[in-house]
Amino acid sequence: MALYEHVFIARQDLSGAQAEALIEHFGTVLKDNGGTVVGSEYWGVKTMAYKVNKNRKGHYGFLRSDAPPQAVQEMERLMRLHEDVMRVLTVKVDAHEEGPSVQMQKRDRDDDRGDRDRDRADRRPRRDA
Repeated sequence: MALYEHVFIARQDLSGAQAEALIEHFGTVLKDNGGTVVGSEYWGVKTMAYKVNKNRKGHYGFLRSDAPPQAVQEMERLMRLHEDVMRVLTVKVDAHEEGPSVQMQKRDRDDDRGDRDRDRADRRPRRDA
């Protein structure tokens, strides 16, 4: 079987729990068609570069799978028919990376950066007018 990475964008007016349920649902579709889900992540609500279906933001979901092409085609077909899913991207990869995706690593890095910015603000000299 081939290795794939799938990213989809769901409508912004869904709740976080509904977006995570979509990830689980499409993972189940893969499993029912002979594939396996290696990992899944919910990236949260992100602002898009341009409007898609009159939406500025969307819930991003990510799946790593090991599945036959027929299972991937069926999952993509159902994603495109689902009213809450706006965009779908599937990429065939040679190997899955270990650990969290780059998006999740970026979130962790940004959390650490907050402390550094606070420290830098404390060291700046104040100007009194």
